[in-house]
Amino acid sequence: MEVPWLLLVHGSVTALVVVSFLCGQWPIFEGTFIQSINHFLTFGAYHYLLRFVQSVCGTGARDLVLGVEGYCCDRPNPILQVFYVAIIGVTYFIIVQTSFQYIPGYYVSGLHRYLSVVAVSVGAILFVLTSFSDPGTVTAENVSQYVSSYPYDNIIFVEKECSTCKITRPARAKHCRICDKCVARFDHHCGWMNNCIGEKNIRYFVAFLVWHFLICLYGALILGFILAGEIKERKIIYILTVYYGIDNSFSGLFPHVAQWLLAVHNTQILLSVFLAILALLLGGFCAYHAHLCLTNTTTNEVRLSDLEPLKDIQMARLHHVDEKGK
Repeated sequence: MEVPWLLLVHGSVTALVVVSFLCGQWPIFEGTFIQSINHFLTFGAYHYLLRFVQSVCGTGARDLVLGVEGYCCDRPNPILQVFYVAIIGVTYFIIVQTSFQYIPGYYVSGLHRYLSVVAVSVGAILFVLTSFSDPGTVTAENVSQYVSSYPYDNIIFVEKECSTCKITRPARAKHCRICDKCVARFDHHCGWMNNCIGEKNIRYFVAFLVWHFLICLYGALILGFILAGEIKERKIIYILTVYYGIDNSFSGLFPHVAQWLLAVHNTQILLSVFLAILALLLGGFCAYHAHLCLTNTTTNEVRLSDLEPLKDIQMARLHHVDEKGK
């Protein structure tokens, strides 16, 4: 039983490292161990890598690494978009190759073969809509419209000119240094989408998050039902209790059932654990953005309000509107 458990631990640790590296900078993970792992992977380990490259290969090699970093982090690029497509494509391919043979099963109908295609296709459509739609670019032609739509609160947003675009920056807008443009109601720049998230595509982004949370939860549950069906159809519990004399209790059966599952269905176990972890993380991120939507706040404004509690900022805004009304 030692090898299957090591396989499960390996899969869980791998999923944790991948999620920490890719998602550790999300605001919801601030102050958590996931952010600490992300900081080590992206700054601590990277710093030692630069020192090692310079000492072994010289300054030219270090500058080459820094140039690659600049392209990946400071310029629009499709790297994470390609990585997203690879994750979705490879994961779904593995599920089809290893788990579709159990559909239909004892607890899973054949309909899920087609529902899974629909689920992945809708996720891909939301990904394309978010990635390639205009986030709300502020230009000289529409700046007056945005200025009238988003009045200055003179608290965290005051009237001033964007030094790069040379136009008045509307309240709640921000100049994205990566995309090199001002975006109305700027939320954040999303590397996964290779696009800013702003006034016009925030709805697609939130729908993308919610749908992918549901996809991961759906996948984990279906895989769980497949495993439960296999236990039922193969009469594992009956065999263990009748033929091997195992005590018919949770504590007695669990180690032996888990050993059998990890030996025979280790791929389904690892996939379900991976999807469950992603569902948990995406669920938290969905809840965070739902809170932002309900409070009419953006991620950028949360960062701006670090020196002052967000609640105080919102109350000051309301007071400012009341004073203008009077």
